[in-house]
Amino acid sequence: MNFDLTDERQMLQDTLRRFLKEHYSNEQIKALAQSSNGYSSETWTGLAQLGVIGALFSEQDGGYGGAGFDLALVFEELGRVGAPDPLLDTAILGGGILAAIGNEQQKALIESIIEGSLQMALAHAEPQSRYELARVNTTVRGDGPDFVLNGHKAVVVNAGAADQLIVSARSDGELASQTGISLFLISAKTEGLTLQDFALVSGGRAAEVQLDNVRVDASSLLGEEGEAFDALELAHARATVAICADALGLMETIRALTTDYLKMRKQFGKPIGKFQVLQHRMADVLIEIEQARSAVINLAGHVDGERDEREKHVSATKNLIGNIGKMIAEESIQMHGGIGMTEEYELGHLAKRLIMVDHRLGDAEFHLERFIDIAVA
Repeated sequence: MNFDLTDERQMLQDTLRRFLKEHYSNEQIKALAQSSNGYSSETWTGLAQLGVIGALFSEQDGGYGGAGFDLALVFEELGRVGAPDPLLDTAILGGGILAAIGNEQQKALIESIIEGSLQMALAHAEPQSRYELARVNTTVRGDGPDFVLNGHKAVVVNAGAADQLIVSARSDGELASQTGISLFLISAKTEGLTLQDFALVSGGRAAEVQLDNVRVDASSLLGEEGEAFDALELAHARATVAICADALGLMETIRALTTDYLKMRKQFGKPIGKFQVLQHRMADVLIEIEQARSAVINLAGHVDGERDEREKHVSATKNLIGNIGKMIAEESIQMHGGIGMTEEYELGHLAKRLIMVDHRLGDAEFHLERFIDIAVA
């Protein structure tokens, strides 16, 4: 099988890599961490103008890509610089759900996402859910022609900057049942919806979202009432491709920084990279990164396939990336010594971001258990 990029994807990669190199440095990322949105509106507009957001959607939905390999390409480049832009939340999760189950009016919002004028967030995880997509305690009840939602959503990434939130709620079924879950498209300014915004360790911002008798009309319902689980699972599968590719980009930059440091740092009159024990450790890092790359390619090729096969690859890849990410972050910091932990040095941000990849969309332990469950089912 030929894994070389097509001419179009190669052009996108080259253009995106140059753009991100010009717009991101350690100093710029530190400044963004103190900003109200956690990302640069100027850079976001630039990504939209370059067509990067459009690459995450199919032609049918107004884009020009949307395949697993398109997602992997874009997010690996974002990972190389540790970019905090909320493409995962706005385009993959928010836009992906709109594309999957939205009606004609709701799907029309995708055009605004691709243009860079609309921000979105998925308010799904809850304080007790522990990565379980079906564990939804937020409730929704009908009240005449309207729906009324009550509940608490935890760590909703990009919620503070979002114009629209997609909120999950249970109208029927047991707490962890896959049936009875509905999704609603709700304006961030809706009465009864309150946010407690905070900065994330890995960059960007999130919020705790409280819904107190939030009233929406029937036009806010996405898809069929109580039948949203499949769309949620598919969106999370595609988001897993993206975040694993992001981790791969982080690994590559961390490897390059560590190699350069080993060549520069001297002890006993020669570079420490000459010491055999450190050469062996870097060889292990290189092997693990290549294993991670193979896993990301494998997942990108299966994400649009049959559900059970897709989800096995999702959990296998996320487990592998979580374990390799922790190993590479730890090795790089140890080989750098104390400088690797400082905010002034680029590695500090990249290593934190790589570690936190394991804590989004399910950690390594969760996905190991999930893979076993799917494989033996």
